[in-house]
Amino acid sequence: MSAATDPQPQTPPQQTPQAPPQPPQAAVDPLVTLCLVLVVVLVLGAAGYVCVVHPSLTAPIAAVAAALAAAFAVVIAIRRR
Repeated sequence: MSAATDPQPQTPPQQTPQAPPQPPQAAVDPLVTLCLVLVVVLVLGAAGYVCVVHPSLTAPIAAVAAALAAAFAVVIAIRRR
C-alpha cells in the first residue's frame, strides 16, 4: 500500500465559538440624563448671564446657539431613523 491510497483520518469540523446574544438596547441611564440636564441648564444660565452683563455679545452668542440647535436637530433626526 502506498501513502496516496491510505484514507486520511477524519477529524470533526471545528466549531467557531459564538458570541453570546446581546440584550436589547437599554433605556438611557437616569444618572446620564440628570447630568446632561444639569450641564444644559448651567450653559444656558451662563450664556444668559453673559448676554445681560455684556449686551454686545448677544448676537455672537445667539449665532452659536442657533448653530448648536441645528446640529442637535440633525443628530436627533438621524438617530430616530
